[in-house]
Parts: sequence; structure tokens; C-alpha cells
Amino acid sequence: MDTDQRIEADYWLETSGDPRRTAEIMAGEQSSGTFVAVPGETPELTARAAARIEALELLDIATTPSLPSARESAAGSGRYARARVTLSWPLATLGPSLPNLTATVAGNLYELAPVTGLRLLDIRLPPAFAAAYRGPQFGVAGTRRLAGVDQGPLIGTIVKPSVGFGPAETADLVATLAGAGIDFIKDDELQSDGPLCPFEARVDAVMAVLDAEAQRLGRKVMYAFNLTGDLDQMRRRHDHVLARGGTCVMASVNAVGLVGMIELGRHSQLPIHAHRNGWGYLSRSPGLGWDYRAWHKLWRLAGADHMHVNGLANKFSESDESVIASARACGEPLFAERPDAIMPVFSSGQTVRQAPGTFAALGTTDLIFAAGGGIIAHPDGPAAGVGALREAWEAAVAGEDLDVAARSRPALAAALRYFA
Repeated sequence: MDTDQRIEADYWLETSGDPRRTAEIMAGEQSSGTFVAVPGETPELTARAAARIEALELLDIATTPSLPSARESAAGSGRYARARVTLSWPLATLGPSLPNLTATVAGNLYELAPVTGLRLLDIRLPPAFAAAYRGPQFGVAGTRRLAGVDQGPLIGTIVKPSVGFGPAETADLVATLAGAGIDFIKDDELQSDGPLCPFEARVDAVMAVLDAEAQRLGRKVMYAFNLTGDLDQMRRRHDHVLARGGTCVMASVNAVGLVGMIELGRHSQLPIHAHRNGWGYLSRSPGLGWDYRAWHKLWRLAGADHMHVNGLANKFSESDESVIASARACGEPLFAERPDAIMPVFSSGQTVRQAPGTFAALGTTDLIFAAGGGIIAHPDGPAAGVGALREAWEAAVAGEDLDVAARSRPALAAALRYFA
């Protein structure tokens, strides 16, 4: 391992003090320094172990802080400089470790008194991380192969109601959806292993349906079973899905944590569908948290093959620009020598109406388009919902206006009226 390699992180910084001095405090806090000089912190040690300021660009000045501070000197200055800052750390101080990377680039920086706003924008990692973590095993190509979908988006849905169905009711809905030719189905993130719908019983009931449909369709619908739990539970649940012929598992990454995902990635022989529920508390404030571009890299390296990005005109607070930027990040290589693109998952209030805008903005169909209510609430039933969504995407890719396409497609026409 080349220990001369460095890790870089870009930040949006707001500070009540001088931006360069605050950046110096950040670099010291997260490497060899502290609030006062200590014995042993020699120039030689600093040269080999300290974080460095690689770039600093002043952006603008604000008159109110983004974040509160208990320090009067920080909270009451009336002048808050904003800057883009790049810090770097020598690989030799932490090694290629995702948990220690997170502690370094997103640790006590957020708590520093002069910092009145901080957002981690991006991280760039040396090749040692590619050697330490295998990343996604399936990604786009492997997902398409297992789902039997060579081209076009994977048309998907979420079992709705999110919770309340038992194994038999879940399997009945899956039979309807699979019979309509859907490509992908997932558990809701709230459905895991409760007494109302035990995990193993749900897997057995659903896979019986999917195996029967596979004989008719010539391909097996991909179902992402939510195995979120502790490490031993996730391993056992994965093995049960694998033994029953399933082709995907799902985990809520913020719930299982980085180490949980790393260990699941090392154990898994199936694609991992990574759900980001809780993302809002990391990202919703523009002056605090993470950008998706930085955050998603951790989970990709840990082994995620699919990652949620919300969707256009979604039911949440995220802008369309942010959604598309997140989806594009999923298709960019983390390392030049390993172009392991993953599937962005569009969801959250998606219907036939978002298909044209999604394709126009992204320019590719390497994605999963998961519409829960957008399929299951179709006025003519879930089968018509699947057909309408597929027709909407066919029109979008062909550059055909949806209203024009609907003239000869009754299911699409009904969906456009219902989701007006």
C-alpha cells in the first residue's frame, strides 16, 4: 500500500471567523492538532500526519448564521463568510477503513464553535480503498441479468399497504403484479420480521409465486426482501432468501449502520438494495450535513448495488435538481480502474407523469422506477398500473408526448386522468 496517498474531502463552510483560520482549526481538530500545542507535536510529525488545506474559495457573506452557537463570538458577529474548502489527510494515519474515514471527514468538525454551517460535498479516495472493499457485486449489469431485463428501466413497485398484510396476502398481490409483467418488487422499509408477517414465511410464500410465474414468463421477477436487523439476523435472512431462489435483499442503511452494510456486503451472494430512509436528517438543512455525492460513496464501497434517490416531483422536500444529481452520481465510477455503476432507484410519489422528465434529465434507462401507489392505485387495478407505467416509459424513450401516446393506450390514458 502506498502510504503517501491522500484522502480529500470538499466542504461548504460558513464561519463567523476568518475562513482560512477556521479551515486550519478543522484540519488540526481532525488530525494531529488540538486546541493547544502539546509536547510531541513536532514539525516532523505534522509533516507526516497532519491534514492539509488543499483549496479555499470564498463564495459569499451572510448576515445571519445557518446554525446556532452557544458562543457569543460565533453567534453575534453579524458577518458569516461562506467558502468551499478542500482538506486532505494522509492515508497512513487511518488506512483504508470506511468507519475511520467517516470519523475523520465527518467527525467533530460539525461541532466547532466558529463553524456556523458545514456540509460535506464530496470525497475522493485513493486506490487502497478499492483494494480493501469490493463494492457492488452486481450493479447495473448483474441486476439486469438476474431480472431478465436487457434494456429499458426496471419497472417496479413497493408492496402497499406498507405493513398489515400477512405472507399470504403479500403473495396474492405479488401474483397479480408478476402476472402483469412487472420487473421488480420490494418490501416497504417498514416491513421486516414482525409477528404479522414473519420474514421466512413471507419469503416462502412470495418465492412460491415467483417460481411459478418464472415458468410462464421465462424470467424471474426480482423481489427485494427487507432483511434489516442485527448482523446474525441479516446473515440468516440472506441465506434463507438465497436457499429459496430469491434474487435480491434489501437493507435500510442508516438503520444497520456502516459496519452492518460492510459485513452484509461481504456475506451476500445476492444484489443488495440499499434504502436510505432517514436521509432527510442528514441532508435537509442546506447549512448542515452531507451531499448525496459524498454520502453514497460509503455505501457503494460497502456493497450496495441499488440506491434510492427519490424521484422528480416527489412527495418529499427534495428538489428535482438534487434528485437527478444523485442519480447521476450512482452512474459515475468511484475509481478509474473499477467502473462499478449502480442502479439509482426512483421512488416516492412516482407515477406515469414523471417518466418523460426522468428520462430527459438522466439520458439513460439504467434505473429502477418504483411506483407504489402509482401502480397499485391505478383505477383499473395493479395490472393496469404496471402496463400504464411501461407504456409511459416506452413513450418517453421514443420522444412521444404522453397525451398523444395515451390515445391508443387505455391503461395509460386512465392513469393520466387519475394522476392528474
